Amino acid sequence: MEKTETPSVVTRTVVAEFLGTLLLVFFAVGSAVLAGEYIGTFGIALAFGFTMLALAYALGPISGSHLNPAVTLGMLLSRRITLRTAVEYWIAQILGAIVGAALLFLVAKQVPGLQTHAAFGTNGWGDRSAVHLNLGGAFVVEMVMTFLFVFVFLAVTHRVAVIGFDGLPIGLALATVHLIGIPLDGTSVNPARSIGPALFAGGAAITQLWLFIVAPLIGGAIAAVVHQVTHPPQEPVLVADQVSPREPTAGPGERV
Repeated sequence: MEKTETPSVVTRTVVAEFLGTLLLVFFAVGSAVLAGEYIGTFGIALAFGFTMLALAYALGPISGSHLNPAVTLGMLLSRRITLRTAVEYWIAQILGAIVGAALLFLVAKQVPGLQTHAAFGTNGWGDRSAVHLNLGGAFVVEMVMTFLFVFVFLAVTHRVAVIGFDGLPIGLALATVHLIGIPLDGTSVNPARSIGPALFAGGAAITQLWLFIVAPLIGGAIAAVVHQVTHPPQEPVLVADQVSPREPTAGPGERV
């Protein structure tokens, strides 16, 4: 029997995705924009990982703390959420990233001499890559890094909710891909995270943005397919996941 979902549940999950993505962009991307010179690649990677870890614990029980369209796509293809929920999450994530980037832009403009045009913590290849990685290399790197992140996310979560120690490997995975990817293309693995800052950076950040939308989504989709093979859907779920957003509930011993 399906449980009638109240509007308050929908509002909570969408607001959680909006707020979480906003904070991820403001603090994590902000670490690169405002403090990158002082904390370096390692510090920026930790900022992304620790921010994701904190938000996973704070928002995971509410929305699953996706904060990333590629993760939401992986959840959709794994049949853990409905298409309607995925669309709501995608809208909330992109809007959250834009608002987070706007707030960061306001702060950045208060720092004398800080360059934001075509920069601003955005992603890129060629001349915009620290190692001058070409387009093909950036595409492959983004697919593989997003595959790792989304695969870990799917593997450690039982359905939608992020509970217990689930947030730890998720945060570690995000920090790891940033340690590897920052010198290569700035590391996206998250279309929303790329869209928000690019809108304010302008220039080449906009013209190269398509790659950091398409490649992460492909990587997330592949992760969902591979996860179905390595983690069959017949595995038992936790009680907390049986009352996830937009899904029917199950009785004791039943799978939804």
